[in-house]
Amino acid sequence: MERQLQGAGKILTIILTEGPYRSQYADIAYKIAKSALKLGYGVKMFLYMDATHIPKKEQNPHSFPNVAENFRKLVAMGADIRVCVRCATARGHSCTQKPYIKGVKITNVYDVPQWVRESHKVITLG
Repeated sequence: MERQLQGAGKILTIILTEGPYRSQYADIAYKIAKSALKLGYGVKMFLYMDATHIPKKEQNPHSFPNVAENFRKLVAMGADIRVCVRCATARGHSCTQKPYIKGVKITNVYDVPQWVRESHKVITLG
């Protein structure tokens, strides 16, 4: 008999507002999302305000883990990661230049209410 995953069919949504390298929220979100994916949860992450810097391509931190690389791993595991278009544009991340790692979608904040309705758990960090 095949073992059933604990979170199978459930959805976890993480809303992140804090930018990388100034707090541990990005690392905490990564660890929570990674664990949830391994348990079989569907994971959705919405990056708002300064969190829109997290999945930016070509980061080169010298003293910290590369948060964009960690979030790339989450996308590869099946996480749905979206960035607020208004927040990204206000912080200089142009949609036409494709500033983010592959698989991250630029969208609007209107996705969030639907995600909250569909989710079994919602975590906000920031």
